Amino acid sequence: MSTKTKKVFITGVLGGIGSTLAEEFKKKGYYVYGADVRKSESHNCDSFFHFDLNKYCNDSEYKNTWSENFLKEITELDVLINNAAVQRLDSLKNIKLEDWKESLNVNLTGPMLLSQLFLKNLENSNGCIINIGSIHQQLTKPKFVSYATSKSALVGLTKALAVDLEGKVRVNAISPAAIATDMLIDGFDGNEKALEELKDVHPVKRIGYPIEVAKFALFLASENTGFIHGANLTLDGGISSVLKDL
Repeated sequence: MSTKTKKVFITGVLGGIGSTLAEEFKKKGYYVYGADVRKSESHNCDSFFHFDLNKYCNDSEYKNTWSENFLKEITELDVLINNAAVQRLDSLKNIKLEDWKESLNVNLTGPMLLSQLFLKNLENSNGCIINIGSIHQQLTKPKFVSYATSKSALVGLTKALAVDLEGKVRVNAISPAAIATDMLIDGFDGNEKALEELKDVHPVKRIGYPIEVAKFALFLASENTGFIHGANLTLDGGISSVLKDL
């Protein structure tokens, strides 16, 4: 007896977490649809879309075209993973309005619009939405105003959608702390001492790995009609429990 192939759509699929999500879901037999603002012939997707989520939120013609494209290409969907994110860093006095709007578009409005677009497909499959949040929704640092605000709102959206959709589609968020992606490592610009200090402030004495986010997402996807709904699940190596004395 043949088993129906499950299908997942992942945004930001070329990033460190996104590419690992695609790889791990594919290993579990999912058909992987992936989208990213960047172009690449090297990806872990069965179908890849070169797609600008920021433009999707603020250009009605682009939105209408891509909505039609997606619904034509993706007729069945079991899991939507809103993983794409932008991180524009600046202090309040220097925040540019376009950076603020881009942060909210990609990190918040885009996930809402894609959840809306694929709602019928997800209802039909008893599927789920997984939003990739951040520890910055709870604990943040200077210059992360736009990013932290958008990730806090994404967790709020997760809870609101869970209530609004009741049992039709499960909605949860995963909020990781520091994850060893190329973007994070490159940000240290070879400063191994600073990287070791970052590892040391986590009680587990290391930072996380993209595969740990992917395995968490697979667990949530495998729950089917499970009881985890409207949750924000932290994946932070214990750092949210730390009170650092001066």
